[in-house]
Amino acid sequence: MAIAARSRSGFYRQEVNRTVWEVPERYRDLKQVGTGAYGTVCFSLLYAIKVSPTSHRLLPHSHCNPAALSRSYLVMPFMGTDLGKLMKMEKLSEDRIQFLVYQMLRGLKVTGIKIFLVLHQDLKPGNLAINPDCELKILDFGLARQADAEMTGYVVTRWYRAPEVILNWMHYTQTVDIWSAGCIMAEMLLGKPLFKGNDHLDQLREIMKITGTPTADFVLKLQSQDARNYIRSLPKVPKKDLSSIFSKVSPNAVCVLEKMLLLDPESRASASEALELPFFSEFREVEEETEALPYDQTLDNTDLPLEQWKRHTFTEILTFRPPRDSKETSL
Repeated sequence: MAIAARSRSGFYRQEVNRTVWEVPERYRDLKQVGTGAYGTVCFSLLYAIKVSPTSHRLLPHSHCNPAALSRSYLVMPFMGTDLGKLMKMEKLSEDRIQFLVYQMLRGLKVTGIKIFLVLHQDLKPGNLAINPDCELKILDFGLARQADAEMTGYVVTRWYRAPEVILNWMHYTQTVDIWSAGCIMAEMLLGKPLFKGNDHLDQLREIMKITGTPTADFVLKLQSQDARNYIRSLPKVPKKDLSSIFSKVSPNAVCVLEKMLLLDPESRASASEALELPFFSEFREVEEETEALPYDQTLDNTDLPLEQWKRHTFTEILTFRPPRDSKETSL
């Protein structure tokens, strides 16, 4: 239920689902369209507005009470649907899949190396917004949580998790997102999830039925002795030829999956490398594929007063400038 209220000049105040929103006048008549762990989304005219308890970029995950920080409003074009819903409504053609995966990889290239202690993409079909022109945006950068807590929770997320995340066995790099993108691409091509485990260990077994059991070199990279022992206890399974699973798709599409769905994260293609594959050649605009700058971690674990965090957040918003003469990214 939405209740409108008086606000300061030039702004419009409305209560939506027991939360008071205060937004510029042009965003009147808010209608709630979604809610999640990191905020609520409302629709106004052609825009989606998400209210979050704080700015994700500057949130010091170990030092602040998020409820005490000022709200942040993120205004984005209203996309209409997400990839999960789209796949339920229709079977996607390979050329549409090309375009969607291309946009996904462009978005991952822009974000660069995953700063897993601060943000994670949490890539899954429901977090990929799609508009009627088949344009894609990656949604819901979330605060990182421990892998075990995540894996015992939302089951659908588990189907897209990289194997090294499932039991927190390795240092993470951007290729955890590449794995997720590969799972999503595979689902678009097959019409169903590729790895559909019942729990986190079953998920790992489902993955290894296709990737094969790890090599001795891979096992030696694992930090946990328990993890090494578990992997060594598994029956030896050979790697499957993906072209036998994806027999109705082009060799170029299978080549992308072969590069993305590798068990060893150090062997997977990066976003930049994947974009160079022939499957994406007709969509590439190399000059628009911005590479991320190194992330400044200076503030991440700084213990600052609440007012100073507010000032940092406000300064970040005021100083942000999108690249000149550049099209929107997929974020």
